[in-house]
Amino acid sequence: MLAETICSAVSAAGLGIAAVTAYRKRFLAAARIAAYSLVPIGLVLTGIVDWVAGIAFKPSVWLGFGLLAVAWLLFMTTRAIERRGVGTRKERKAAARAAQGGAVAPAASAPSLGSGLPATRAQAAPKTTAKKQSASSGEDFSDIEAILKKHGI
Repeated sequence: MLAETICSAVSAAGLGIAAVTAYRKRFLAAARIAAYSLVPIGLVLTGIVDWVAGIAFKPSVWLGFGLLAVAWLLFMTTRAIERRGVGTRKERKAAARAAQGGAVAPAASAPSLGSGLPATRAQAAPKTTAKKQSASSGEDFSDIEAILKKHGI
């Protein structure tokens, strides 16, 4: 009952201010003020004010909001921890082993990024002649040339 009275008074005061603003020939501002002042009485007539008042004064509703807040905090905390990369001990060890392995190309038999040490004769790949290198690179460029010809370049 008190909420309806307050909303009605606020709407009446807003409409009064809108009338004064319209008297000063500021019709656009007056229409905007009138629109805002009709919102509280509209909320009362739809029953939303009673619903909100019923929610605001029940302890069980506030307990529910508190539980939702705790659930949200737990969810956000676990997401933040997950993003930092902190996991179980097994996950950290597996990640460390994967990082030590180095970068390996899909078709390579050895890591593509060396450790910076000179390769021994057993590890060194046999050297190919210039003809073989140019032939293999020519094959690679033939695909590219075909694509460029297809597009008229």
